Amino acid sequence: MFSTLSLVALGGAIGASLRWLTGVAMLRALGPSDFPMAIITVNVIGSFLMGVFVVAAAHKGLTHLSPFVMTGVLGGFTTFSAFSLETMTLIERGQVTSASLYILLSVGLSVGALALGLILARGVFA
Repeated sequence: MFSTLSLVALGGAIGASLRWLTGVAMLRALGPSDFPMAIITVNVIGSFLMGVFVVAAAHKGLTHLSPFVMTGVLGGFTTFSAFSLETMTLIERGQVTSASLYILLSVGLSVGALALGLILARGVFA
């Protein structure tokens, strides 16, 4: 248990660092922008890598690396990769309605929760 937790923590530190470095690189390459290109970039790359790793791990017997790679590195790099994996799993199971609901609820409720947090925090710290 502790060794798995340590691997997740290490992977998370690596992933979060890579996310930050990607943001810095995007800022230097594209300049300041109101559009979150760095976040979209890490979300897309992380989702792609999650897909590649899931298949590679299953075929090469590397699923024991999942806590480090999937939860740690990719989860630290972008939690959107886990969201994308869960969505595709539902679709591949033929649960398209559930996948659609999952997408709508995840995005809608997450953005709504963030907005609520902003409003409440601004009220407290204003």
